[in-house]
Amino acid sequence: MNRSLYGNLIFELSKPGRKGYSLPRNNFGDYQIPDELRRKEDAALSECDELTVVRHYTNLSNNNFGVDTGFYPLGSCTMKYNPKINEEIAALPAFQDLHPLQPEKTVLGAKALIIMLDKALCALTGLAHFTFKPYAGAHGELTGLMTIDNYHRSRGDLQRKKVIVPDSAHGTNPASAAVCGLEIVEVKSLADGTVDFDDLQRIVAEQGQEIAAMMMTNPNTLGLFEVRIPEIAKLIHDCGGLMYYDGANLNPMLGACRPGDMGFDVMHINLHKTFSTPHGGGGPGSGPVGVREGLQEHFPFVSPYQGNYAVMLRAYTYILSLGRDQIKHVGPLATLNANYIKESLKDVYELPIDTTCCHEFVFDGLKDKSTGVTTMDVAKRLLDYGYHAPTIYFPLLFHESLMIEPPENESKETLDGFIAVMRKIAEEAKTDPELVKSAPHDTPIGRVDDVLAAKHPVTTYKQMLNDNN
Repeated sequence: MNRSLYGNLIFELSKPGRKGYSLPRNNFGDYQIPDELRRKEDAALSECDELTVVRHYTNLSNNNFGVDTGFYPLGSCTMKYNPKINEEIAALPAFQDLHPLQPEKTVLGAKALIIMLDKALCALTGLAHFTFKPYAGAHGELTGLMTIDNYHRSRGDLQRKKVIVPDSAHGTNPASAAVCGLEIVEVKSLADGTVDFDDLQRIVAEQGQEIAAMMMTNPNTLGLFEVRIPEIAKLIHDCGGLMYYDGANLNPMLGACRPGDMGFDVMHINLHKTFSTPHGGGGPGSGPVGVREGLQEHFPFVSPYQGNYAVMLRAYTYILSLGRDQIKHVGPLATLNANYIKESLKDVYELPIDTTCCHEFVFDGLKDKSTGVTTMDVAKRLLDYGYHAPTIYFPLLFHESLMIEPPENESKETLDGFIAVMRKIAEEAKTDPELVKSAPHDTPIGRVDDVLAAKHPVTTYKQMLNDNN
């Protein structure tokens, strides 16, 4: 391997007998671990001094890309900026040192904060009650669908086991319905990206007595506002079903409209997205579920605890920091930023649906297809210019999908810099396509074989012995 000292794995820096720690004298005697619990051979742990370990992981951290170091074109989804005041509040000892099993009388302040956050979210969404037990968005989806299933069961309406899901939906929608034991019925989208109301009417006419709910994301996965929601909600309600709102794209709705007013009965909110706890890397998350009046009695038991409390702290701090008036600007600014980028790039990137979007939009790769440069190539080349890649190859409606979603708090200068780089890559695709196809060039790791990595992942490191080790 041709790597510098700080590009090596920690195992490759290991030297036999080298230590970076000392343990106190054992004053407790020996305890023999049962043979069936003991390793047959020692674990292959690295042996390094403290300075080597500190330098190794510090240099690795400098290779990380974070929202504090650069712009994420998928910011509204997962990497929206988390104001530092949020971290200060979440780190207060009175909150940070709480234990989920301590007596209830000692956590009344924490419970009061959850109650206040509940009221704030109800005001923002138009719903009546929230449960904060779900630990993530998908967990919230499952909780919401279980609530709907419990509601129908309580009425003896046991045949309602079908959930209508648009073909443009997030993959978690049908997955959550399946986990809940429900059957997925797909409704088609029109050429403009919105739900095909005629197809929905056909489904309801044929299967209305079996429909438990319809799941919708608004704006949808293409970043488009579903303008026929009042008609859709009436159609579903008239056949006895409920409306479920996937809150993954709630950002552009803040200050513009409320799901409860549109006719939705149940929704989950990704607190870690809309209310600023970036969760790149898989966590932490929080997916509270809100319902209209009367449905709260059907909440399922999904956890004995109140979810990820620190995420709630950050969310409530964020809401209080903005206040009633300023939080109304979140949605319009997210929408403005997305449309600004879209209009600035649509002459060089293919825009399959040319209309006003909300917080995100989808290109179908480069406009000039003759270069052979793919969406994957564009995403890799962005890394060379110091930008994280946007979401690619999703949604599945387009072959070369490139989804861009800037959050509301990015400046015009930041957006202009990103636009300039995207235009430069489009020009490179024409003048030097191999440069783009072989990107990235300036990252610690170059272009990898994605197919090979997916089919034959290497998840462990096998220590290589040599004459010096």
